[in-house]
Amino acid sequence: MQRHGVLLVLLSFVGSTPLAAQTPSRDLADLNWMEFRELIPAKIQTVLLPTGTLEAHGVIHNGTDSTVALALARAMAPKLHALVAPLVPYGVTGDLDAFAGGFTINEAAYRAYVGDVLNGLARLGFRNIIVINGHGGPQTAILNDLAEKAGRAHRVRTLVANWWAYCSDVDLKVFGEAGGHAGWNETALIQVIDPKLVKRERLSAATETPQPGEGAWSAYPFPSSIILYKPGEGHPRFDQAKADAYFKAVVEKMTALAADVIAKWDQAGIFR
Repeated sequence: MQRHGVLLVLLSFVGSTPLAAQTPSRDLADLNWMEFRELIPAKIQTVLLPTGTLEAHGVIHNGTDSTVALALARAMAPKLHALVAPLVPYGVTGDLDAFAGGFTINEAAYRAYVGDVLNGLARLGFRNIIVINGHGGPQTAILNDLAEKAGRAHRVRTLVANWWAYCSDVDLKVFGEAGGHAGWNETALIQVIDPKLVKRERLSAATETPQPGEGAWSAYPFPSSIILYKPGEGHPRFDQAKADAYFKAVVEKMTALAADVIAKWDQAGIFR
């Protein structure tokens, strides 16, 4: 691979916003049909689709997965010359759906709906469809499958990026330890995005349990809404300086991933 060429393309994406003055809004739903026709695909070829769900998250709100995915997509969009599609807020929740306010969509309905969303984005003229996924479990595998099918059917390029997994090294760099579901890492992001949604005074009432090793044990519902990736690490803390640094680092790493993948697609001449 010609590393120098890829680096030049990456630099043209990251930190560059030449379309800012020409783009009325980065939110796809804010554009009228005439603005959309002028931008897609002549000037913008990439769309970011945020996905989440509703489930318990310790001392932060049930919509955390959606809030984070949307905030990351909006922060990434100017750097990638992209638009942000409307959020898909409901998902396949899994073993936390029994907690108060939890919500899950059955897999068949989710597949049908999100599959149509991806197909629709392809038909609108986007060449690069990047799913910014905020929720794991079975939802990740479903999204991977749907994105690949949409890519094959419409000859578009698709990427599904799970921020918490891809940025696990950022947890270690910023916090010095692993994170967790509703742990220090997710709580830090909500601190930055919307601090009123962090209920610090309720921390003593929110139990936490380490994530069991593969094949060790399973429980439904899972006994705690805070799930530590490593025992003794990732307990929610409220350090604002580290929260700010974490949000910035996650945005940078996710943006670099998308830019790198797009650059390599282009270099290979795939679906151009």
